[in-house]
Amino acid sequence: MSQLHKRFTDEQITFLFKAYTNGLMTRIEVQETLRVGKTRFFALLKDYRQDPQDFSIRYQRTNSRRISPEDENAIERELLREKALLDDPELPISSYNYSALRDRLKKQGITISLNTIIDRAKKLGCHQPRKKRKAHDREVLTASIGALIQHDGSTHRWSPLTKQKWTLITSIDDYSRKILFADFFSAETTWAHIQATNAVIDNFGLPLRY
Repeated sequence: MSQLHKRFTDEQITFLFKAYTNGLMTRIEVQETLRVGKTRFFALLKDYRQDPQDFSIRYQRTNSRRISPEDENAIERELLREKALLDDPELPISSYNYSALRDRLKKQGITISLNTIIDRAKKLGCHQPRKKRKAHDREVLTASIGALIQHDGSTHRWSPLTKQKWTLITSIDDYSRKILFADFFSAETTWAHIQATNAVIDNFGLPLRY
């Protein structure tokens, strides 16, 4: 069992658990492929589901060391900083980014796993369980590219490093979902929307509808 990391890469194991989660493989098939028992399977699956994008079995082998009080304080500071961003009603942030937090800690010379960060987050009240997304087919309103361009603007403080609000104007092709235009403006004005529309027409031609 301890040789799992020598037989498979993180990407290969991630692929197997993704296939299992999507119903493309059974638990038995994944267990037989990895050559692990039921208990080990569910332990790995739990780690995968906590952070599918950054799942790694290597952290399971390197994180037995004790974390110093100084590092614990640094982890707490970063978690409370993240919580302050979520609590700010002017910022368009709705979930914790533990991967970014881990990267910030790494720059400070603190290397820990996501599981450790999540464990500390739960103890500090800085954790939000991930909501399960319902599987659904996106409704397409059109039958061809260029038949409809969805155009919109949204004004927020897009970065916690600035006090100024900016307007993000986007234009998206309804059929292909390709982003045809996206840029920030100091204010949402008619002229800003005209500039965005002109950019789409200059680069992609005249659509049937906006």
